[in-house]
Amino acid sequence: MKIGIPKEIKTNENRVALVPSGAAALVSAGHSVIVEAGAGQGSGFSDALYQAAGAQIAKDADALWASAELIVKVKEPIEPEWKRIRPGQIIFTYFHFAANEQLTRAHMASGAVCIAYETVELPSRELPLLTPMSEVAGRMAVQEGAKYLEKLYGGRGILLAGVPGVPPAKVVIIGGGVVGVNAAKMAAGLGAHVIILDSSLERLRYLSDVMPANVQLIFSDRHTLLKQISNADLVICAVLVHGAVAPQLIHRADLKTMHAGAVIVDVSIDQGGCVETMHPTTHENPTFIVDGIVHYGVANMPGGVPLTSTLALTNATLPYVLKLANKGYRQALKESPALLNGLNIIGGNITHRKVAEAFGLEYHPAESMID
Repeated sequence: MKIGIPKEIKTNENRVALVPSGAAALVSAGHSVIVEAGAGQGSGFSDALYQAAGAQIAKDADALWASAELIVKVKEPIEPEWKRIRPGQIIFTYFHFAANEQLTRAHMASGAVCIAYETVELPSRELPLLTPMSEVAGRMAVQEGAKYLEKLYGGRGILLAGVPGVPPAKVVIIGGGVVGVNAAKMAAGLGAHVIILDSSLERLRYLSDVMPANVQLIFSDRHTLLKQISNADLVICAVLVHGAVAPQLIHRADLKTMHAGAVIVDVSIDQGGCVETMHPTTHENPTFIVDGIVHYGVANMPGGVPLTSTLALTNATLPYVLKLANKGYRQALKESPALLNGLNIIGGNITHRKVAEAFGLEYHPAESMID
């Protein structure tokens, strides 16, 4: 199979979908790997490294998209790329369709086979291709939140860890999943006072066994959430509903109850965000202020640390890329229930229920579309 690795063109996106060692593995399996010139540069991988691994270098995006049967990306194809997609082409990437109707309809119209990293799901409900980037984003959320608490950026001017004689900052994390756990580890390690809010008692019981002593676990409801954010210095929104739009949990009126200069980092912005006043931002212009509260809504946070992120992503995705290439997408989807869960759109039909529900479109069970 011909596998294409295009250069990411989303603003400030420096990750690449495959490292040279991954290209070597695919070539060893008998496939052709075509990498767009300069695709790996932002992550520290030169064209020469890909060529040494057996990959071909395409001079531009048009040439790559025209020749590849399977496109492996990091982020969803954006509007300039839509015209390059052809019917039957397989696209394997993060899509987050439920948060973007225009993107969804464009890919329905393309006739492509769209398999989304974020909805590949194991029987345990683990999301193996979302997990590595959630780990990065959770850790970055604390790193970025700590920075924007500085007075220079509009923050309260508070040090996350405090110092002897001065209390540490209070960090409230909404959601105890992969993002929340990684954020809590970072914040707790820095010495902050950390609160995790989650609506699953089972999850809270598990976290009570693995979290350090300076992490407090509280059952989440509307009253508790308002109480906790009212005196928080940093709020991290880490809520995920598999394949669906994130629930709005913090409303504009709630901001008035918070300390001026507090920071909200909304990691769920890829899925629409949990904060009414939040909108997607970029690494170049990451924050804005509403009612005195600093909002951070970068939609591709792991893109800020592309070397770490690219290595972590390839570790997770390469086994699935090999399945798709070795067996063809139909056989691979039939043999792998996890990969089948990743199928969102095929031949203009939506095969993920949450995406269909988000826009009132017809849902087609994935199994019925690959026979």
